[in-house]
Amino acid sequence: MIEMAREIRTDTYLGTVVHVVADRQNRPNLPIAGCPFCVGGLESPDPYSVRAFANRWPALDEGYCEVVLYSPDHEATFGTLTNDEALSVVNLWAERTQALREKPNGEYVIVFENRGAEIGATISHPHGQIYAFDHVPPRPARMIAAGWEPEASAGELLILEIDGWRVYSEYAAVYPVSLRIAPVHRITDLAEMNAVDRAILASTLVRVFAALDALFDAPLPYMMWINQAPRTPQDWPEAWFNIEIVSPWRAQGLPRFIAGVEVASGEFFNPVNPADVATRLRALM
Repeated sequence: MIEMAREIRTDTYLGTVVHVVADRQNRPNLPIAGCPFCVGGLESPDPYSVRAFANRWPALDEGYCEVVLYSPDHEATFGTLTNDEALSVVNLWAERTQALREKPNGEYVIVFENRGAEIGATISHPHGQIYAFDHVPPRPARMIAAGWEPEASAGELLILEIDGWRVYSEYAAVYPVSLRIAPVHRITDLAEMNAVDRAILASTLVRVFAALDALFDAPLPYMMWINQAPRTPQDWPEAWFNIEIVSPWRAQGLPRFIAGVEVASGEFFNPVNPADVATRLRALM
């Protein structure tokens, strides 16, 4: 077997960036004994309400990948948290965003969650992760450069608008379920967000995730991530904080797989009308 140090490669023609992290192939996929995130477990020996700690198997350099625990309750989900509990998570996201930005190579911080075995999550305890990159990755860089901002009039795609925040289905959705959460007026990042907006965001996330679990009457597998400004916001004045939530499910337990022609062409075929998803979720809010 050829052993290779970690390496970042860029496709010569497409510009695709690939992090080769072969050492992560040996990481455990399932806990050996008990849940490591429950109180008394490997990663949480002491009681906590929310908690962040360094990932033992970081995909980036050591110290730039963290795990965030949402609750000590193994059976909790973001949608079952109280508003105050959700606010504690949002505050921790903001705190860790700022802390990781202060590291030498903490240029761009991505808060994200993979939930469900279908997405590849191996531990069901409610948690997410945070990665800090030493550069602004291509996708958020393109979004900011393009002047992304929330839909001014989401129309039939609008799911919820409350206290200056808007939730809507994506117009050109790649996944069957594809939502965006954003403030109506520009906020650049978690660290800038004031206490009122953090509270509104927290309660909105609880409502959205509860509705998503009710959408198919089953826990929805999803990916969630936060788009925000780099640590040098003065160099990125167009940055606009937003959250994306996507799921491959088009019906309960029925995923929509990305087909070969879609990978080959970079063009996608979604069997679900985003407006239908918005209509169903509006009724569940």
